[in-house]
Amino acid sequence: MTAAGPAAKRPAIALTPGSQIRVRSAGPDDEAIVSTGVFRGLVSIGGDNALAVELDGSDGDEKGRVRIVPVPALLAIDILEAAKAEEEKRNEPSQAPGYFR
Repeated sequence: MTAAGPAAKRPAIALTPGSQIRVRSAGPDDEAIVSTGVFRGLVSIGGDNALAVELDGSDGDEKGRVRIVPVPALLAIDILEAAKAEEEKRNEPSQAPGYFR
């Protein structure tokens, strides 16, 4: 029996666009705002970063509305279903056909 390291078989945790998430963020009167939906990415507003979540309507919110949650207001993020990260495709620019021969 071999002892594997704790990170030997665990995949890296990554919040990728398209993942189904539940976000708890600071709200008024010390209450948390719960937003459930699809993570659309990070946005920058006035130099501050925020998460964009397309709401799925499960919390009584309008389905399809995009909620912007500032990073400093985050209390917790639950990844309900992770989307696979798309591989970056780097295409070399095609050269123009022989203008100079």
